[in-house]
Amino acid sequence: MAPKKLTKVILKHELVPKHEIAKPEEVAEILRKYGIKPEQLPWIKASDPIIRAIGAKPGDVIKITRKSPTAGEVIVYRYVVPG
Repeated sequence: MAPKKLTKVILKHELVPKHEIAKPEEVAEILRKYGIKPEQLPWIKASDPIIRAIGAKPGDVIKITRKSPTAGEVIVYRYVVPG
């Protein structure tokens, strides 16, 4: 399977939650709210297939929107690190 085709398949798989690069103002608000630095967020490697598929680079913050049977929708953030 070609890399571009594989990327489309990964992004559309039902078990893969929505991943997107968080907007700078959104990141600033989250960091301010919790009084943390970006590096203190949970990490995700730049080599992760989803991270590569959305074009994120080390230093970016990723917003992941997951479906939850009890909470409806849960948003989590990850800091992209080299690797």
